[in-house]
Amino acid sequence: MGTLLVKNADTIVTCDDAVRVFTHADLLATDGVITYVGPTGANVAAAPSVADEVIDARGKVVYPGLVNTHHHFYQIFTRNYPEVQNLELFPWLTTLYEYWKNIDPEVMRYATYSALGELVKGGCTTCFDHHYVFPNGVDGLMEAEFDAASQIGARMIVSRGSMSLSKKDGGLPPDSVVQSVDAILADSQRTVEKFHDPAPFSMRQVVLAPCSPFSVTKDLLVESAKLGRSLGVRLHTHLCETLDEERFTIEATGMRPLAYMESVGWVGPDVWFAHGIHFNDDELRVLAQTGTGVAHCPISNMKLSSGVAHVGDMLRLGIPVGLGVDGSASNDGSSLLEEMRVGFLLHRLNESYNAPTGYDMLKIATRGGARVLGRPEIGQLASGKAADLFMIDANRLELTGAMKDPKAVLAVVGWRGPVDRTVVAGRTVMQGGHLVGIDEERAAAEADACWRRFVEKNA
Repeated sequence: MGTLLVKNADTIVTCDDAVRVFTHADLLATDGVITYVGPTGANVAAAPSVADEVIDARGKVVYPGLVNTHHHFYQIFTRNYPEVQNLELFPWLTTLYEYWKNIDPEVMRYATYSALGELVKGGCTTCFDHHYVFPNGVDGLMEAEFDAASQIGARMIVSRGSMSLSKKDGGLPPDSVVQSVDAILADSQRTVEKFHDPAPFSMRQVVLAPCSPFSVTKDLLVESAKLGRSLGVRLHTHLCETLDEERFTIEATGMRPLAYMESVGWVGPDVWFAHGIHFNDDELRVLAQTGTGVAHCPISNMKLSSGVAHVGDMLRLGIPVGLGVDGSASNDGSSLLEEMRVGFLLHRLNESYNAPTGYDMLKIATRGGARVLGRPEIGQLASGKAADLFMIDANRLELTGAMKDPKAVLAVVGWRGPVDRTVVAGRTVMQGGHLVGIDEERAAAEADACWRRFVEKNA
């Protein structure tokens, strides 16, 4: 990958253990790994003559790459559908499953270009996509997703998700996207063996992620946890997102959602849950004691009227918390920058003095996400960490008078539109508002044509 020098940065916000913020600073990386970050000086004086890429960051603020801990790319073609705009989760899902049962590899490819492309433009360098819809007879979905992500150049973590409890058996999804436990486990193992790279700094990994308590059987949860741990991959599912889910789980199992998941082996430092809105105080303590993580998705939670997660309490207890965009159709955008600001404002409204600060939100979106995903090599700018970063121009009119606290500005003031540059593994993947790895104009036209075919198929 060669050597990268980022020189003359106005500010580098590291999000490291020492909370260091450098002014008039440089960053040097070799083969995608940072070897120096700090004040401009003799440490990198000779670097320009040997660096493969030199970025003059004069006037720029440099941040660690953002980490998205929960998304659903496949939903990209069902954004802004009028029939679901004012629904809550259960009716929203049952309506849209009738569209999602028709996804195919072409849809996944262009959904990845669209969703991941927007994320990267907004400074995201690592993304987890919770994919769990596998229509009967359709192969190649994950292959298409990983291939598209590779072209864009982001670090990609994809779940071999699953659903085993159909509508006829008391669940929500239609029969055509539900599989047997044996089929799910066999393909889960195949997917891990084909795609999962456990090495530090890897660009692609796999997670096992049954969808939710209301769409999978107990056997699937038990066996997925056993298989995931035998293969050394992490576990993920939705939990405590809505009160409907809470009622469903209590009626079906006699237990609250977290107690049920604990009974089937689904807590621990290799597990994280999406949403976690309706945990009570005792349950938060269980999460803290077991090191179980939470992907916080404020915009989706607001759109679906699901509630507000107790993120301030989670942080005080030391629960691993990352930020997530959630579904492309329950958020209708793919921007972690927007998620940071909305989350900051939501918790100020809901928790006042106990709310996460602007810098807390940045940490949730960077090193918090790294912790949730079990990736200690990302999420901060320090020697020995991944050269994943983005930069913004601090001299823009939109930021006039706003740079007193560069650690907090992205959450308190916010940033609209693409960042100036995104770098992953020491390589520029987005610059000047345009992705480097794909022909964006062509991809957008082809994605639109694919969406129109998808709409016609579902007419």
